[in-house]
Parts: sequence; C-alpha cells; structure tokens
Amino acid sequence: MRTRTRWRRSLGGALTGLAVAVGLTTALAEPAAAATTTPVAVTKYSYTSAAGDYIGQGGSASYTPSTATITAGGDAQYVRFRVSTDTTWWDVELAAPTGEKLHPGIYRDAERAAFRTGRSPGLDVSGDGRGCNEVYGQFSVNQIETDASGAITVLDATYTQHCESADAPALKGVVKYRAHPLSYAYTSDPGDYMGQGLSQTHTGATSTFSLSGYGAGGIQYGVSGKREYWTALITPPTGENLEAGRTYRTARSHAEGTAGLDVFGNGRGCNTSTGTLTVTKLARGDDGTVKAFAATFVQHCEGGDPALHGTIHYYA
Repeated sequence: MRTRTRWRRSLGGALTGLAVAVGLTTALAEPAAAATTTPVAVTKYSYTSAAGDYIGQGGSASYTPSTATITAGGDAQYVRFRVSTDTTWWDVELAAPTGEKLHPGIYRDAERAAFRTGRSPGLDVSGDGRGCNEVYGQFSVNQIETDASGAITVLDATYTQHCESADAPALKGVVKYRAHPLSYAYTSDPGDYMGQGLSQTHTGATSTFSLSGYGAGGIQYGVSGKREYWTALITPPTGENLEAGRTYRTARSHAEGTAGLDVFGNGRGCNTSTGTLTVTKLARGDDGTVKAFAATFVQHCEGGDPALHGTIHYYA
C-alpha cells in the first residue's frame, strides 16, 4: 500500500466565501429569485480518473451542493477547495508560484502545492486518504475573485494531475465555487465564410470578454484570445426589448419583427445575413442596461446555407 510522506492539512474555519462574481454586483451574484432566466452561480466538483490512476481509482463522479458539502478557502496565493459527504471527501489545492497571486490563465508544470520549488505553480488533489508524494500536472483558472479580506469568493478552474511521474495515468477535474458561466464557443459549417469551417471554445483561462450597450436596447459582446477576436452586435426588433426565453428571427440590421445579429471577427464580416438568436439568460442593472447575458445563435452569410453556430455566456 502506498504511503504518502510530507502529508499535512490546514483546512478549518478559514473555509469561507461570499457570493461575488467577477465584474458583477453582489445583487446579481445573489439573485433574489432563481427564475429560469436569472443567472445563478454554480458550485460543483467533478472528476474523471484514467485506469491506473491511484487517486481516482479509475472512476468518475460529480458533486453539487445538493449531494455534498462544498467549500472553498484560502486566498489568491493558495486556494483550498474541499468536497465531503458521509462516505467520501476530496481536497483540491491550487497555488500560485511563490510570491505571486493566481489570476485567470494556464499554469503548466505544476508541482505538489505545499512543496513546490522555484517559480513552479502548485497542485495537489487527494481523496479518501489517497494522495501523491510527487505531483506532475497543470491547471487552468477561468475565474477567481476575493473579498476585501483576501478570502476566496469565486473560483472556476480545471486541472490535470499525474501522481509520482509525468507519464502516470491522469486525474482530471472541474472545480467551481459560486462562479457564473463565462465563455464563447462556435462551430462553423464547411463553406461558412465567417468561421472558415473551424470550431473553437474560449474560456477565462485564455480569453477576455466584454459586454456593453449598443444602439436602441442592444448589446455589443466582444471576445479576444487564442489569436482570435470576435464581436457580436445584437439589437431587439424595432420597438421591442430583448427578452430571455425568446427565439428571434435575425438579419444583420434589426427591423420590425426581426432582431439584429451581426457576428464578425478575424477580419471577416457579412454584408448581409440571416439566422436565429435564442436568448437564454438576461439580467439588467437598476438603470436597465444588460449586465449578464447568455444566448445561442445561427448566422448565415450572404444568403448561403453554411452557418456559424455560436454560444455566448457572459456571467450567465
């Protein structure tokens, strides 16, 4: 049986957090009513263990607050995430290189968190009494936020861990603590001019996102990352407002009964377009401006059949 050396735990009363999302107000992070159109923060843990992985024993599982107690503590230098039930527990530790703080990005060549050397980031995933003496891996931070005291309030991260050697079977996991979805993904049909037949997913680890007002009741959504930049200009039909739960017929410019949708990027754009837009989540501030937005769209350029299919999540 494998014996783990240098083992220690420092979890306790420091495991606290406030529901504050990156770039959002507290009121949005803690919605008064969890209606289907209201953005709701996500807390969950899931993992997949390859055959032969010592920690996960080749299994997989997913936990939410309805099935487990999930807490996050520490600060932006060293995060401690714990999942526990009556029969099992998991600990995930993520550490910045010594002297630094974690921020959205990809952290490669991670070593065991409490014993990392030099400028290496730290990772340590253990469960049910099983832990690695040596860790080889990497992790990505999509979102991280702290309160005024420095305590972790929001976390969205993924990891890949190999125990004892770099080529050992992998344990992969997803860690979310009071995080709102933030991403852009697209799939382009063969022959589609805008997407050039490619597919891509942007997350906070690799890309930046923006949302601002545009035109009469519309929004401008922007994505930059992975050597790409995308913009989506979205406006409601003439005389209407954007509403969650609705699917709109679209053209490049809005008109009566038709929403405006103009998705362009990487130096390419449509002269004319047709398509559909489904608004799945939408939250407005006190001044009526859109603060959080989620939607799917299909856009055809110049009357062609090939389409660009996209999914937008901006803290929703």
